[in-house]
Amino acid sequence: MDTLVGEPLERYALAHTQAPPELLERLEVETLEATDASQMLTGRTEGQFLRLLATLVGARRILEVGMFTGYSALMMADALPADGELHTCEVDNDYAAIARRYIEQSPHRDKIHIHMGPALETLEGLLGPFDFAFVDADKGNYPNYYEPVLGLLRPGGLVAFDNVLWSGRIVDPQDDAARAIHELNERVHRDPRVEHVLLTIRDGILIARKLPT
Repeated sequence: MDTLVGEPLERYALAHTQAPPELLERLEVETLEATDASQMLTGRTEGQFLRLLATLVGARRILEVGMFTGYSALMMADALPADGELHTCEVDNDYAAIARRYIEQSPHRDKIHIHMGPALETLEGLLGPFDFAFVDADKGNYPNYYEPVLGLLRPGGLVAFDNVLWSGRIVDPQDDAARAIHELNERVHRDPRVEHVLLTIRDGILIARKLPT
């Protein structure tokens, strides 16, 4: 993944962001060593941003679409109260195996519920409401995730979509993923049911708040 603001500024931001727990530092090292998709790792800066968003919205129930090796799930779970819940969707068994090992070592292990299988099918079986949702899964389905996720959010709840600038390629979308992300961005931008902002954090994060009806 290309950085949007340049490597020196990315390093500076990282150095001035609160460090994660030691468990997550070990998870990051293993993810970088054990997978060929290290660009999918949420990392310290975005992870702390998600944790703060979940804290600020007073989240008791969080929904995640796309767990990868569990970094973002563990970050967000830290914002939950002791009886909070985080439901996360994943399709890759190898990634999930890494996530499970670290979740089991975490004080948040009883909060995190992993749902294996296609996320669109999982979303059909989940019961809301959720206070906060984070979507970081297959980009081609971003437009398809929007309605089910929004439907599971409570009024006033937040949803965050990751990678919505697609390393800058979103300005002139030529590949299928870029076109799907652009469709999602346009759909949210035109939706009167939400207020929203697109931020240039890492690869772009689109945040939408579901308005009270």
